[in-house]
Amino acid sequence: MADNEAKARDLIAEAEKKLTAKPLFGGLFGGGGKTEDALEMFSRAANLFKMAKKWGDAGKTFSRIADLHKKNGNTHDAATNYVDASTCFKKSDPKEAAACLQRAIDIYTEAGRFTIAAKHHQTIAEIFEGEGADLDKAMHHYQQSADFFRGEESNSSANKCMLKVAEYAGKLEQYEKAIGIYEKVAGDALESSLLKYSAKEYFFRASLCHLCIDALNAQHAIEKYGELYPAFGDSREAKLIKTLAKTVEEQDVEAFTAATQEFDSISRLEAFHTTLLLRVKKQIPVEDDLC
Repeated sequence: MADNEAKARDLIAEAEKKLTAKPLFGGLFGGGGKTEDALEMFSRAANLFKMAKKWGDAGKTFSRIADLHKKNGNTHDAATNYVDASTCFKKSDPKEAAACLQRAIDIYTEAGRFTIAAKHHQTIAEIFEGEGADLDKAMHHYQQSADFFRGEESNSSANKCMLKVAEYAGKLEQYEKAIGIYEKVAGDALESSLLKYSAKEYFFRASLCHLCIDALNAQHAIEKYGELYPAFGDSREAKLIKTLAKTVEEQDVEAFTAATQEFDSISRLEAFHTTLLLRVKKQIPVEDDLC
């Protein structure tokens, strides 16, 4: 490992000398060869750093290669190496990994390669979902990804990204935004015989967001969604929302808890569901609060 790292550093030093050396005869025969030699040395160094598991150094080297390609107008090679740099940085510096991918995205969008740009926006979003999560940035990149996918008529991929936006909007208490997305994706699902059943979950999530805003809101939403999709109106999910809305109005926290537990014992609630349900429950005054 140490030997690979030492070889990599020697190669980088040699490559930098190649780039700064003055060409023979005042550049009469051009200096393209020295840049190609330097790029080859940087590439070998980057792979040696990977073998030594020096991910930060590998990322910096791939980024250096990308910068040189970009300077020389080789945009495809520049973008590829920014992506390679990002892959290495993911293991050591997530923020720099995202920054390198953004540089690649800028190149791909300028070249009109929107599908690959969309996929890289997804990857950046996933980075921001990780340690030290930044949900606002994750939402932004999922939104960007969805916009690019939709522009390329990849509506299924766009909706998957928008569902992530809705989930994080709900968690960040941006309920109106989440509701709008869930309703839109549910409407799209109803137009497909294969996807129709999934509309029930999206309407359920939208209803929970309504319940976080206001119990009466939730009741009206259930009626509206039931008209759009009768199977939802008759579902256990719709009945749960109706029951919970009533317990909120009656300020009956015990009935709220009992209804939630009964539902969960049959149909397991997901983390998103429980997060919103706990918020609603906290809005119900308990006896101590009324004293």
